[in-house]
Amino acid sequence: MTGSWLRNGDATTDAPLRLFCFPHAGGGGGFFRPWRALLPPQIEVCPVILPGREARIEETPYTRMADLLDPLCEGLAPYLDRPYALFGHSMGAAVAYEVARRFDGDPVRAPRRLLVSGRRAPHLAARRRAFAGLDDADFLQAVAQLGGIPEEVLRHRELVRMFLPGLRADFAVNETYRPSEGPPLTCPVAGFTGERDPEVTPLEMGLWNRTTKGPFRMTVYEGNHFYLKDLPVPLRAGLTGELEEDVRPAAA
Repeated sequence: MTGSWLRNGDATTDAPLRLFCFPHAGGGGGFFRPWRALLPPQIEVCPVILPGREARIEETPYTRMADLLDPLCEGLAPYLDRPYALFGHSMGAAVAYEVARRFDGDPVRAPRRLLVSGRRAPHLAARRRAFAGLDDADFLQAVAQLGGIPEEVLRHRELVRMFLPGLRADFAVNETYRPSEGPPLTCPVAGFTGERDPEVTPLEMGLWNRTTKGPFRMTVYEGNHFYLKDLPVPLRAGLTGELEEDVRPAAA
């Protein structure tokens, strides 16, 4: 893949901590860019752009985590020259977790913290049917029921035609994903979820505690699978509270 994993201008400030953000299936960096103005300036929000969306819309999206991980980590490596944390929502939580595993043992480039949202712990088996192999109409209907596709988008066939390959590929990544083997992470992990999320229960979210030897905390917020849209004030405070522990020593 030849495209940039970050948008031009991202990862360019003097902020003491970078926060790499990985989107849900079909999501893009635009989902997280408003966070840059909402989180403290000490935290530089860096949305990760996967192939098949936004400026990389012409690129072929990956359909397997194993194929995605090597080029992704290679693309992020130049930006790990300062303290950083990883945030992922839904499918993005699995991607962030695998990136954390890849760099966790590196004495220089290990993440300070992993933040996961809206996804069951990686060792738990799926409990819903697979979507990726459905025909277009059934696939879009199934995904729309999760609340991730606005009705106005579904009414525009040309727009649907553009984002459908990336969306379907992401669901294939999600549905074929199996966590890589190895010891638990050493960095702290924090879990976030909406109390009415049909994709994950608070109990399933809490089982992320098995992924780390470090501290684990979980917070449940009002809302569904997309409780985090527009970064509501309670979540904003929760993220800031988690990351301030990493910002203070980095700034010092």
